[in-house]
Amino acid sequence: MKKGQVYEGVITSVEFPNKGKVFLPDEDKTVTVKNGIPGQKVKFSVSKIRKGKAEGKILEVLRPSELEMTPDCPHFGQCGGCTYQNLPYEEQLKLKESQVKSMMDEAVDGDYVWEGIKPSPARQEYRNKMEFSFGDEYKDGPLALGMHKRGSFHDIVNVADCRIVDEDYRKILACTLDCAKKSGLPYYHRMKHTGFFRHLLVRKAVNTGEILIDIVTTTEYDFESGFGQEYWAGQLLDLPLDGKIAGILHTKNDSVADVVKDEGTDIIYGQDCFYEELLGMKFKITPFSFFQTNSLGAEVLYEMARTYIGDTKDKVIFDLYSGTGTIAQILAPVAKRVVGVEIVEEAVAAAKENAKLNGLDNCTFWSGDVLKVIDELGEVPDLIVIDPPRDGVHPKALEKITNFGVERMVYIACKPTSLARDLEMLQGRGYEVERMGCVDLFPGTVHVETVVLLSHKSPR
Repeated sequence: MKKGQVYEGVITSVEFPNKGKVFLPDEDKTVTVKNGIPGQKVKFSVSKIRKGKAEGKILEVLRPSELEMTPDCPHFGQCGGCTYQNLPYEEQLKLKESQVKSMMDEAVDGDYVWEGIKPSPARQEYRNKMEFSFGDEYKDGPLALGMHKRGSFHDIVNVADCRIVDEDYRKILACTLDCAKKSGLPYYHRMKHTGFFRHLLVRKAVNTGEILIDIVTTTEYDFESGFGQEYWAGQLLDLPLDGKIAGILHTKNDSVADVVKDEGTDIIYGQDCFYEELLGMKFKITPFSFFQTNSLGAEVLYEMARTYIGDTKDKVIFDLYSGTGTIAQILAPVAKRVVGVEIVEEAVAAAKENAKLNGLDNCTFWSGDVLKVIDELGEVPDLIVIDPPRDGVHPKALEKITNFGVERMVYIACKPTSLARDLEMLQGRGYEVERMGCVDLFPGTVHVETVVLLSHKSPR
């Protein structure tokens, strides 16, 4: 087998996140291909061979899977945002559950209660946040605003009919692209590091209907005259939307990295925040603060976490990687005190304000890296909730967390592979897995949330 060779085969299984397995009897080798589903017969070219393992790129689906359906989204296959929209939702759930269960059975020592996967209450139009990118549809092509093309760092797919957001997002997207074209200003070129338009950030609260719109640009050009920011804001405000625009913002970002970064934000209209309601509580959300992107799904997730943590009366709880303090405030009414730690200062400020909004005086929030801040908290928790970013918990931070020797710990993971790695250390330091289950916060995609209850064999 050599790089560049073309083969045909059937995808027999798909491992997390989207690693399809094709066995080639003549080569006695299994090749990993991305973006396929079980049962598809595919033509693929070998893209990498390393340490005896082979990877390939699908060139064509020769025969669809018996599980397959026609996706509702016309951009499916071109856009890199979704992978499983050609599977019925029940089959998506089965696939995600089997992927996580298989991974956790290998990672967990001993028996545990597996509670399956809970579906998202909304299967389409569920996202409350989207980051769209400016670019061109192809090299030197027309200006585009949407998502990266599957497998491409440069090309952008206009996603005017995206199905994971509602009609308000689609109208805002079309309006912004039209205004950007009229301005005559160029998009920011990721290789040349020149240009103006970079991203469009849209957030909308599901339960309050408030919308926050933020255009991210460089400072290379003036966006205040002609078909500029005032014109753009006026066009947005004239749109017939179901929700209500709470704020229109302009963020400057001259960083060479292709990320949404705040290097100064101006308010063009309204305010720089909006409010969402979850489980009877109100939360202030700013443009860049973390908040679960599926509000209705988050309610399912947090209810599950609250059930797992159990009795909290007269308990001190640490909420590590606390974001805007959602979990902390859900637990606070039935706890002695909750302490949140979050590295994003903006999110910490929002968490403090949210606690006041909800009349909670037993929540405190610390800004900083968990690895460093945990030594400064000055108290010992009774229970711990961990909800880290995708890469999981730093090993040194995890060691400090386990040193508390709390009786129960709940770990919420948005990436099962990071969870599997962290479970190795947690179990090695005296914790055992009692219960585990998944919540599908991201229908149509490869992603899934996993919730784990751990208990200490001999708590302090």
